[in-house]
Amino acid sequence: MVVNNNKIWPVCTIGALVAGLALLFALSTDIGGVFITLGFIFAAQALKQTDNFNNLAFTLLIFAAVSASLFYPQAFSHIGEFNLKQLIVPLLMLIMFGMGCSLSAKDFAAVIKTPKAVGVGLLCQFSLMPIIGFVLASMTDLPPEIAAGIILVGCSPSGLASNVMAFISGANLALSLTLTAVATLLAPFVTPILMSILADQYVEINVIGMFLSILKIVILPIVLGVVVNTLFKKNLTLINKIMPLVSMAGIALIIAIITAAGRDALLSIGLVLVAVVIIHNVLGYILGYRLAKLFGLDEASARTISFEVGMQNSGLASGIAVEMGKVATMGLAPAVFGPFMNISGSALAAWWRKRTPNQAETS
Repeated sequence: MVVNNNKIWPVCTIGALVAGLALLFALSTDIGGVFITLGFIFAAQALKQTDNFNNLAFTLLIFAAVSASLFYPQAFSHIGEFNLKQLIVPLLMLIMFGMGCSLSAKDFAAVIKTPKAVGVGLLCQFSLMPIIGFVLASMTDLPPEIAAGIILVGCSPSGLASNVMAFISGANLALSLTLTAVATLLAPFVTPILMSILADQYVEINVIGMFLSILKIVILPIVLGVVVNTLFKKNLTLINKIMPLVSMAGIALIIAIITAAGRDALLSIGLVLVAVVIIHNVLGYILGYRLAKLFGLDEASARTISFEVGMQNSGLASGIAVEMGKVATMGLAPAVFGPFMNISGSALAAWWRKRTPNQAETS
């Protein structure tokens, strides 16, 4: 008898989630947590079998990691005497190195070819999201360090996920790659200054210290990756195949560690933080797109800027929180923002994919 994988995974998902919820209501939290986590893993496998939603499978695996860290925080805090928080920065550096290995001089050619689009994108990137984050933090009654984490997300550059969504949606991929790279290289200078202006009322911001942290976490690994790519380009096939998998696993582990560290705070203010993150992310998409159109950019470029503005490098924000010794508070907003932006970004990319840029401009 042949089992159809397209049917078995949804059944397993429903069964695991129902069993998990029933056990939670019966106050069997430890066992219920196992089933809830398995439910997300099964759901990820179910989405992998689809054509339109397979890109959401990784996000559900992150949900599985978050679920496991909420139910079993001790497993993601220490291994023996070793504090797992110490893995966050090295993992981020490894991810940035992988990004550098995929970059070359031609990836920056769009700066020369389309200076207006790049300028508009960077302007939107480093103005809209920091201001939105500041306004949202000011409007809520969240603890100061958690509020500062919301602003930190807004002050961070765009991440690699925006490039994936630009590709799926039919946006201007070359512009997306360029904006991500340039914004990342500008981050050591721009992010500390923005944080000192917008978040200094919540936490003490050491501009020089933050500059050095971003330099270590981002710039040095990327530069090393670019050098390796330049010198050994023909021999990087295996690295370029492995690094995306390493990056995904690293991001999932980072989010799990941060969630475990801030578990108590997240459980007490979780709904408020989730609401703020959703508003922050969605406004980034909308205002980024509208501003790009206002500046006269074409549809494909406007879509790209929408993703670049709305999808931040939450991993970098997490790393900065670690370097500041505030991962359990400032690190919470990035940990929530990352999974949600992948869901919203995937949904937006799928919707735009059905309307080509040419069709959108003529409709």
